[in-house]
Amino acid sequence: MSFDLVISLIFLLVQGRLAIILWRRTHLFPGQRGALARIGLILFGILVAAGYACSFSEITGTLRLSGKIAPVCGALAVCYLLTSAGVFTVYSVFRAIRKRLNAKTDLGRRRVLTLAGNTAIAAPFAVLGYGALVQRTDFQVREVDVPLAGLPHALDGLRLLHLSDIHLSAFLSEEEFARVIDATRELRPHIAFATGDFISNFGDPLEACMRQLARVKSDAGMFGCLGNHEHYAGAEQSAVELAAHRGIPILRGQSRQLRFGNALVNIAGVDYQPFFHKDNYLRGAERLLYPGALNILLSHNPDVFPVAARQGFQLTLAGHTHGGQVTVEILDQGINPARFFTPYVKGLYRESGAATYVTRGIGTIGIPARIGVAPEISLLRLRKA
Repeated sequence: MSFDLVISLIFLLVQGRLAIILWRRTHLFPGQRGALARIGLILFGILVAAGYACSFSEITGTLRLSGKIAPVCGALAVCYLLTSAGVFTVYSVFRAIRKRLNAKTDLGRRRVLTLAGNTAIAAPFAVLGYGALVQRTDFQVREVDVPLAGLPHALDGLRLLHLSDIHLSAFLSEEEFARVIDATRELRPHIAFATGDFISNFGDPLEACMRQLARVKSDAGMFGCLGNHEHYAGAEQSAVELAAHRGIPILRGQSRQLRFGNALVNIAGVDYQPFFHKDNYLRGAERLLYPGALNILLSHNPDVFPVAARQGFQLTLAGHTHGGQVTVEILDQGINPARFFTPYVKGLYRESGAATYVTRGIGTIGIPARIGVAPEISLLRLRKA
């Protein structure tokens, strides 16, 4: 069962329970007022369902719903569903506790319990507000050493800039993304990479995204691959053409070679590899390898890493997960939605002498908030293992 289906069922159960409670209370209103209240409940349910549908880029892309209205409606619906589910859960727990308290329970304890309950109910709103207003644009530079076995001496210390999941859209303006690009200009990378999801939905400002990416300064330029949202938006060819116009090659089953001293770097890129096509991951990608070179693979989906390592790619750069976007730390373990899809959620992973780096990305999807996972500008330094 997919994560989206599980979450949708949870939302449906909670909203169904809330609807039953509110429907019963409409009978407290006399005559026409009660009928209007019930009609209002039905209309509200329809609006929430339609808004929730707009949160799926596959749907908005298929229907060619452009502009800001669809994503805003989708975000509002998801925010409502998340907060109402959180509030309803907290309310139900504290209501059960209060029922278990006997009449002789100290009044002070009851007041403390009521205060704790009210605070817990307010928490989802406070957390979501912080994630939307503060952490969503808390762009952080993350510098990471990547040890690689057999790395040529000429490539030791090579600096790679890695951007992904920009999602330039209603919830990330060009001005905000320009701040990201400004930060990269101080990092002096040798090569720059962008691993897909330049936009979120059909009609998003793809040209503006490429205009900003072209401002990145690196010795050997920038290379990219496509993500799933270019596919949903029907913008794959437009992305390739607009990027090429700005001097950024988008590699779709292609490779390019760069020379640094007496060492060669081979950069290969593939289109988004869907999670549900695991048996076909990177089929034919081995032809993109270049013998004797450091082979780097650009793949939006990080789940391809084991296959890439077996094929002979020493380094895979990926995004897609947003680092989970919403992460809750429990017993030193990060719990987030991405863990339902892949073990490669964020950061550096190594296997069979190869490595992959999964960046937390820049933008957001679903809800315009990041909680516990700040957006990331990745600067990777290659090191001899």
